[in-house]
Amino acid sequence: MITRRTEMLVTEHSERFGGKGLLRNTHFLKQEDATGAGRLFSRSVLAPGCSVGWHKHEGEGEVYFVLSGTAKVSDNGEEMLLHPGDALWTKSGESHFIENVGERDLEYIALILYDKTNQKS
Repeated sequence: MITRRTEMLVTEHSERFGGKGLLRNTHFLKQEDATGAGRLFSRSVLAPGCSVGWHKHEGEGEVYFVLSGTAKVSDNGEEMLLHPGDALWTKSGESHFIENVGERDLEYIALILYDKTNQKS
């Protein structure tokens, strides 16, 4: 199945989880097409100074894979910088945030995947 850029849903969230500014998500895979793997599959963009606030995941995890720009992230309270090619994996029960601390747009892939490790088959 091919999805053209013009067919992808784009959503915008202001001050997501108490963050700053605008988060723009381009959803390249719909949740219903993900065969139960997760609920978010997007290319995300934060302008300089914008952020997604601190939040916790329960029953799911989230990965950020940086495409361009500089991100400040918190991995359960430990802050660090991520650059293109770096990734952060936040497991179920853990918390994180992401902030654009660079001078250009921060672009990253965001995936929210269901935690199936504690489910019975």
